Amino acid sequence: MQQKVSDFLIERLSKWGVRRIFGYPGDGINGILGALHRANGMMDFVQVRHEEMASLMACAHAKFTGEVGVCLATSGPGAIHLLNGLYDAKLDHQPVVAIVGQKSRMSLGGHAQQEVDLMSLFKDVAGEYVHMATDARQVRHLIDRAMRIAKAQRTVTCIIVPNDVQELEYQDPPHEHGTIHSGIGYTVPRVIPQDEDLQKAAEVLNAGKKVAILIGAGAMNAASEVTQVADILGAGVAKAYLGKAALPDNLPFVTGAIGFFGTEATHKMMQGCDTLLMIGSSFPYAEFLPQEGQARGVQIDIDGRMLSIRYPMEVPLAGDSAETLRALMPLLHRKEDRSWQEKIKQDMQDWWKQIEAWAATEAKPLNPRLVFEKLSPRLPEDCILAADSGSTSSWTAQHIRMREGMQFSVSGTLATMGCAVPYAIAAKFAYPNRLAVAFAGDGAMQMGGNEELITIQKYWRQWSDPRLIVLVLNNHDLNFVTWEQRLMQGEPRFEASQELPDFNYAQYAESLGLTGIRIDSPEQVEAALEKALQADRPVVIEAITDPEVVPFSPQVAVSFSDKLASAIRQGDEAAERNLREPLRSAVERQSEKG
Repeated sequence: MQQKVSDFLIERLSKWGVRRIFGYPGDGINGILGALHRANGMMDFVQVRHEEMASLMACAHAKFTGEVGVCLATSGPGAIHLLNGLYDAKLDHQPVVAIVGQKSRMSLGGHAQQEVDLMSLFKDVAGEYVHMATDARQVRHLIDRAMRIAKAQRTVTCIIVPNDVQELEYQDPPHEHGTIHSGIGYTVPRVIPQDEDLQKAAEVLNAGKKVAILIGAGAMNAASEVTQVADILGAGVAKAYLGKAALPDNLPFVTGAIGFFGTEATHKMMQGCDTLLMIGSSFPYAEFLPQEGQARGVQIDIDGRMLSIRYPMEVPLAGDSAETLRALMPLLHRKEDRSWQEKIKQDMQDWWKQIEAWAATEAKPLNPRLVFEKLSPRLPEDCILAADSGSTSSWTAQHIRMREGMQFSVSGTLATMGCAVPYAIAAKFAYPNRLAVAFAGDGAMQMGGNEELITIQKYWRQWSDPRLIVLVLNNHDLNFVTWEQRLMQGEPRFEASQELPDFNYAQYAESLGLTGIRIDSPEQVEAALEKALQADRPVVIEAITDPEVVPFSPQVAVSFSDKLASAIRQGDEAAERNLREPLRSAVERQSEKG
């Protein structure tokens, strides 16, 4: 029987190494769904509850595996729903291919039902490569180029396939003028800076007496090299949030997070350094980096477009992180004075004691810090973690200590709500023998997480290790935005926008045949975590937490004390309940000023 275009598409993707497509059905892709049915196990189709979840899962698959993630949606509304997850992939530089249906060719331009100008719609998010198939002989190179460009540029690409084209007889392009004859395969090149630039970088780093290193997701495969360089330079290493898993937190010179929920050790290091080495990071918040002119800068990034845009770098190096560091190391001189690094180590020891004390403080009814502090040492070393945007990211950044073998990701640059649960689901499909954990707020669960619990219910019996834990912080508040209203706007909590309707997440999980655990006191935390980790199926832990625990570290929040005092003066007395030093004293001083 002659092969259809849709069958060829699935077969070609398989030859590129794709084994799984995340999507949702619709009549605009019925031809492709038929091909998936006929593929006899060549390709798995994961049915999500909403197309946005499909694109988020495709992004997470790319992040956790290094492979191209693929998502599938129908024409019109289905295609539109993909956009958020695709932007998540684009902004975090992840290879994702979107395959989208379209109305038949003869109806295009006729204002048909669900007709949307998909070329225009996807032109920004998939701007490196978006094309529509109009001829069966064109499909081969569309697939090959979409896959290759996604890999080479670490970006989003898109193939639009009208539903009548899906049903055409596939034909290879003829051997004649004007035809395209593409092939399969892409190998990542070695990218190393010029020798003279490496020498300039070494001169800057060798001259520094107080070297600070900041790493991001681009250093994920350079842990050994970063560790060696930090030892040679006597440096401390801070981690942007997407780089949380790039180095273990049990290394004494690792200062953990930077930014609004960064550690005090990181802030002190950035304030005191005379040299900054940034590796594979585009951390965006200038106020947490050294002041301009304070430190000499060296940056390593595979993407030359990202060099010297966060801090004016004296030596910007375009290259792979691990390869560049290996080439740089022989040029570096070991620093004999270790006092800078010793101070960093002590600051970090003090930080761990500090947050342990914060976690132990009383809250109403439960301190969210305590849940994360107790969970961290119990996590297995091969677990995969995903956090949502919001206050759950604060507690994850500050209390979850990464160990070698762990993986972690989040919607970093886009910071979209609702990513944690689909990320964890994608992790389970990629690594069904490993524990996956999603940290989600109640807002993210009501936005999409509850629906994706149904996806978990549909598939969990296929996983060799059935455990997937969703930790939900139920505080009836869109908490991070509430604190942004207070700390950045000087406004009291706006109940109409921030108050969330009550929902029993644990009971809902039980109704789906999953395990639900509800905790609302410190005494319940450890037993609940042990039960979840030993469960024989996915678990939802619903923690009833205090929304008035400040998600920023007190030292960071001090800079916003005037705004917080203003919110309190306007009647937001709850914001004052759990303030810790030095923030409490700063707010009191601002209040006295009036």
